[in-house]
Amino acid sequence: MKFNTKTIHGGQEHDPAYGAVMPPIYQTSTYAQTTPGGHKGFEYSRTHNPTRKALENSLASIENGNFGLAFGSGLAAIDAVIKLLKPGDEVISTSDLYGGTYRLFTKIFEDFGIKFHFIGMDNANKVASYVNDNTKLIWIETPTNPMMNIIDIKAVAEISKKHNLLLAVDNTFATPYLQRPLDLGADIVMHSATKYIGGHSDLVMGALIVKNEELAKKLYFIQNASGAVCGPQDSFLALRGIKTLHIRMQRHCENGEAIANYLKNHPKIEKVYWPGFEDHPNHDIAKDQMDGFGGMISFVTKGSDYDSAIKIIENLKIFTLAESLGGVESLAGHPASMTHASIPKKEREKTGVVDSLIRLSVGIEDVDDLIADLEQAIE
Repeated sequence: MKFNTKTIHGGQEHDPAYGAVMPPIYQTSTYAQTTPGGHKGFEYSRTHNPTRKALENSLASIENGNFGLAFGSGLAAIDAVIKLLKPGDEVISTSDLYGGTYRLFTKIFEDFGIKFHFIGMDNANKVASYVNDNTKLIWIETPTNPMMNIIDIKAVAEISKKHNLLLAVDNTFATPYLQRPLDLGADIVMHSATKYIGGHSDLVMGALIVKNEELAKKLYFIQNASGAVCGPQDSFLALRGIKTLHIRMQRHCENGEAIANYLKNHPKIEKVYWPGFEDHPNHDIAKDQMDGFGGMISFVTKGSDYDSAIKIIENLKIFTLAESLGGVESLAGHPASMTHASIPKKEREKTGVVDSLIRLSVGIEDVDDLIADLEQAIE
């Protein structure tokens, strides 16, 4: 079954009760039992819910995994992964990553005795040099947030397998439409399903997908024991979003390419970060491991400072100034004061997240209107 068909049919069955084509919203906390432990596969909705299960099956299908897990947020999903570790363990993470992930690692789990190394991963050899006897996990984003850096998943997977480490990939920016990390050797795929998976800015959700059954059992135990699950209503909305993921991503990519080229040729733009450019760092890797380059773009204007960047994003009319990304509507953000504010200024500037950086999530509107909006704001 090809991807576009999987988004609609993958892992799905018609509802056995009445043959409903879309999985119903099972808005229930508990389920009747004929005898203690005698039930129809569901006993309590923190543990299992039919609507959430349908979503988890769909997630596993589109990522070419065997097991899917849905959580109350992307950070809840990341939290579950780190709970696989114990005090004294070490994690190698990319230095350019979502600010909430950085905050969770440094402000929560470092206090529990887990050590994190934040490094540039443009070259896989850098990763290998940080592996030691305590290393248990490699955490990467690609493309990274917000600098759009590309990490060679296959090369890092070779390192993780050589040293018997877990490799987790945040695939939020690319989605399985463009990139399938499990096929490239990753052990865990994570999504902030709030973004492209849901696609309509109407839910908050996280997801994990794995192939290995033993690993899945550990994560299911953590999911149930910690209880950071999503509800049936959000599960229904995410399932609905997945069914149009392929056509939405096609337009995101088309619009993203047009806007990236527009910005690159604009006389007032200093630098545009988009992995589709041939001069983008690791463009060849992106071309090899991705089926397109997505609709996420970051840029800085010539001679721009904080005030100039803020004026641009405040003057946008169609692009909405807001947190998040991946919805059908175009969004603009200022990473230094919004999504990455939790990273100390000195640390974020090392990766290029300067005060003049603007991040765009290009939606599926008419691209001429989006370009006209950017033109008037920049001028």
